[in-house]
Amino acid sequence: MSTFSSDTHPKMEALQIQLWWQASPMRKMRALAQLNASARILAMTGLRSRFPNANEAELRFKLAGLLLGDELARKVYGEIGDARQARFGLSTPMGKGT
Repeated sequence: MSTFSSDTHPKMEALQIQLWWQASPMRKMRALAQLNASARILAMTGLRSRFPNANEAELRFKLAGLLLGDELARKVYGEIGDARQARFGLSTPMGKGT
C-alpha cells in the first residue's frame, strides 16, 4: 500500500485518513484554523528574530507583506509600509530576502 508520509506506518495513516473523512465540516474547519494560527505564530517568530527592534504594528505589516505580497499590503495599509520600510533601511521589497 502506498502512503503519503514516509515516516508514518501505513495502518496509522489509513486510520488518520478514515478519521479525517468521518470528521464533521466544523471539526475540519477548526483544525484548519489551528494550522493557520500556528503558521502565523511561526511567521511572526521569524520576523521578530529578523527585526528585533520592530514594534508589533511593524511586525504585523511585515506579516501582511509576506501573506498578501508587497503591492497588496501597501494598497491595504497605505504609505505606512513605505515609511516603516525606510525606517529599517531596507533596499529590497518586504519579504524578498531581507
